[in-house]
Amino acid sequence: MLLPKKNNSNVDFLIIGQGIAGSVIALALIKAGYSVSVINNSQLSSSSKIAGGIWNPIVFKRLTKSWMADDLVPELISFYEYWEKEFNTTLIHQRKIIKPFTEEQEKKLWLKKANDPELENIFLDSQTYENLNIDEHYSVKSYSKVLHAGNLNVPHFLECTKNHLTDTQQYTEEEFDFNQLTVSDTDINYKTITAKNIIFCEGYLISKNPYFKWIPMKPAKGETLTIYSKHILLTRDIFNKGFFIMPLGDNLFKVGATYEWEELNDLPSEKAKNYLIEKINSVISTPYQIIAHEAGVRPSVIDRRPVVGNHPEHKNIFVFNGLGTKAVMIAPYFAKQLVHALQNNNRIDEDVNPSRFI
Repeated sequence: MLLPKKNNSNVDFLIIGQGIAGSVIALALIKAGYSVSVINNSQLSSSSKIAGGIWNPIVFKRLTKSWMADDLVPELISFYEYWEKEFNTTLIHQRKIIKPFTEEQEKKLWLKKANDPELENIFLDSQTYENLNIDEHYSVKSYSKVLHAGNLNVPHFLECTKNHLTDTQQYTEEEFDFNQLTVSDTDINYKTITAKNIIFCEGYLISKNPYFKWIPMKPAKGETLTIYSKHILLTRDIFNKGFFIMPLGDNLFKVGATYEWEELNDLPSEKAKNYLIEKINSVISTPYQIIAHEAGVRPSVIDRRPVVGNHPEHKNIFVFNGLGTKAVMIAPYFAKQLVHALQNNNRIDEDVNPSRFI
């Protein structure tokens, strides 16, 4: 286990927020030998708390590779497997995604794409199958599978990261107060903490940040259900038919997710609950019990790309945000890129650099 100095009063990086973004960048910096201090208010909005944590290298609408999938997937597996060993626990589950064909034309397109040299034997299983039983009464007659997919156990990952930061005296539970922050060219001061740099990982609440409120966010509220059923026959693979059913073990399944762009809060809604129940009932006809109904707001940016880099005027103020629905998949790669930029003065990709909005 990496054990940085137990002193959070004088550090290399002050990090604000401990969702997926804040956790990943904190761990990446610690691994690189930097000292950090993380400030987080666990009562504030965080879509990370309810995330299914699924990574999927395919865009289903177009049956094309997800943006930068060839780079993102290997890096995410390397990153989370490293911290599995450090935390002595299991964080990720590599799974396949079952994609049923709703019509013959969709099946033909899928098989055509599966033979594309860019996709063959990489992400798409080129076989089709018959009669996959989802429960005792519903079976999928024709489907295929996405390979090299899976999920991160996000709540467990956040808990392990928080425990590690707490044990090494690098975590403070409180709401960040901008009135207590002073910035100079040489350092950052916040209450009793002096840091060389500060990184904001506040999710969609970045819109209230005086240094980065100009970033054009387009957040989306998402809701999920956790259900219990002894009759659903999925054991490992994730079922996706415009929504997902993911086995969690012990007859528990996560179901999601919805999209809402108007009511941006963490309050579960009857509208979303009924929508997800309708989706479940379209493929499950056996009894199930709703165990949990949760909501969170995804920090998406208007161009659907993350925002990673320093403030255009303050070289020691950084943002690591806007990871949206693909946070689990995106965060490790761009955390590594940010660390390399700090170590070697490398440039951040223009696609994600906040300067693209200036």
